[in-house]
Amino acid sequence: MDEQGHKPNRKERRAAEASGGMTDRLFLEIADRFIDVANRENRTVQATDLHMAFLYAAARYNAHVAKNVVAVSEHEPYVEEMTKAYQEMLRNHLADPQV
Repeated sequence: MDEQGHKPNRKERRAAEASGGMTDRLFLEIADRFIDVANRENRTVQATDLHMAFLYAAARYNAHVAKNVVAVSEHEPYVEEMTKAYQEMLRNHLADPQV
């Protein structure tokens, strides 16, 4: 769904993906690939260590995006925005009985 509440149809989703846009489906596919990496690493690394490595990597990549892609001039509002997004995602997953 976009910012105006419009849910794109299949044709719009395919057009967005073809032009490099992020759709819900593509977002979940990418997230699943990261989870697959974590599951493979978990064969030899304890989950309690692994989850911190993933969190570190996410923070480092988000800092790169902030500084080099979107050129965030004020770091604290960006940190607050990312922290709120993470908290919401974590709360949703903790409430999910399938996790």
